[in-house]
Amino acid sequence: MNRVDRLHAILVHLQSKKRVTAQELADRFDLSLRTVYRDVKALDESGIPIIGEAGIGYSIMEGYRLPPVMFTQDEASSLLLGGKLVQQLTDASVKKHFDTAMFKIKAVLRSTDKDYVEQLDERIAVHTGPVPVNTSEQLYLSTMHQAIVDKKVIHLEYFSSYKEETTLRDAEPIGLFYYAQAWHFIGWCRLRKDYRDFRLDRIRKLVIKEERFDDTPHPSLKEYIQQMTEERELQEIIVSFNKEAARYMLLQKYYQGFVSQEEKQGRVHMRFLTSYPEPFCRWLLMYTNSARIESPSSLKEIVKKLLQELAAHYK
Repeated sequence: MNRVDRLHAILVHLQSKKRVTAQELADRFDLSLRTVYRDVKALDESGIPIIGEAGIGYSIMEGYRLPPVMFTQDEASSLLLGGKLVQQLTDASVKKHFDTAMFKIKAVLRSTDKDYVEQLDERIAVHTGPVPVNTSEQLYLSTMHQAIVDKKVIHLEYFSSYKEETTLRDAEPIGLFYYAQAWHFIGWCRLRKDYRDFRLDRIRKLVIKEERFDDTPHPSLKEYIQQMTEERELQEIIVSFNKEAARYMLLQKYYQGFVSQEEKQGRVHMRFLTSYPEPFCRWLLMYTNSARIESPSSLKEIVKKLLQELAAHYK
């Protein structure tokens, strides 16, 4: 990237956030701090009203805006791909806002790029796989965005599929998290007096209260996820499969904590890390004699117990 393009990219980055640190710019554009200081000074001298605060970062004076941004063909294509995922993985409110944003983006594209994006749009589709995404319920994504940013307490009716009961709770949300084919929000539950993982598709009703909460005691979403990962007691499991079974396993192994694999003596040895050995064994049984537990031996006892239960059930 030449210096002119870099200066423009830095300016766009500065406009994208309320405040940006020099280190953030250095990391974003793979520059030294000295180069960042020099580039920001050059922008300032060219008439861009940049405000620098020692120890805090840079910001652009309120009211200053660049002319409409021109997207490159690759950038527009990337946004199109993101839109396909939004259509499948979010609720109606987010889809509506994203569709409006995409129309605005397409409006500033050059004619040739518009044709390119339209042709690409007809030739890209997203299939969510064998597990359907729940679109029958309102996921409250837009409402959750507002509550998280405004740091407001939410009141919800939450259905627990495990206990088959609905409870009323007040919670302090700290972040949204998509995994296991569902949206979740992590928050401090005042009813349980602990952090909880709530699936959005199990929320029957959600209301943002006027009360604000202090998020100082709460970890960030990234810190929470890291902490939960570290606290889980992960058990290492080695299983060997014949090559035919391993070939058709595809993504299934990743849901079970797959880490790595290697070939030994004509078999594929796979290493897993899991906190749930019994559910792992239930999954393993579907491969019958195509799979062989190499370690730990305690896993073999769990499999034997499950087979005994199965034999007794069909006796």
